[in-house]
Amino acid sequence: MKLYLKQKFFSWKDRAWVKDETGADRYFIEGKVLSIGKKLWIMTPEGEQLAFVRQKVPTLMPKFIVEIGGSEVAMIAKKFTFLKPKYEIDGLGWTVQGDFFGHDYTVYACERPIITIHKKWMTWGDTFELDIAQGTDEVLALAVVVAIDAVMDAQQASSSAAFSSSSN
Repeated sequence: MKLYLKQKFFSWKDRAWVKDETGADRYFIEGKVLSIGKKLWIMTPEGEQLAFVRQKVPTLMPKFIVEIGGSEVAMIAKKFTFLKPKYEIDGLGWTVQGDFFGHDYTVYACERPIITIHKKWMTWGDTFELDIAQGTDEVLALAVVVAIDAVMDAQQASSSAAFSSSSN
């Protein structure tokens, strides 16, 4: 199953539609801007909440919790490394590897690829293609990818803030 996550280019809120291979709306993701820690809801097009992704604060490195049905099912965290970024998915037994700067990576369950993420270039706004293996929980897969993206954004934002304050 392929899903396409399209983030709006200019928006006061975090918003994204997730479409299927036919271009039909499959999910809607909405975030809360003014809150302590980032919060994202994954919903059906009709507005039914399916998953909740929230930032765990305060932490040294960015961490996000994935909740489904009111239960925490996974925590995604950036590990401290000097050269290549490394992300950890706790609670599911999943691992993630690839080119995070290029948004081109794969999530594995027991060394079997279950989600492949690829950023589409030359599009208006960010568009990500998610190829989800048959038998993988689609909502959970989407929530984990959204959490990984949120961890990357949080790390980039904190790095930018540190750079701008040190250059003043």
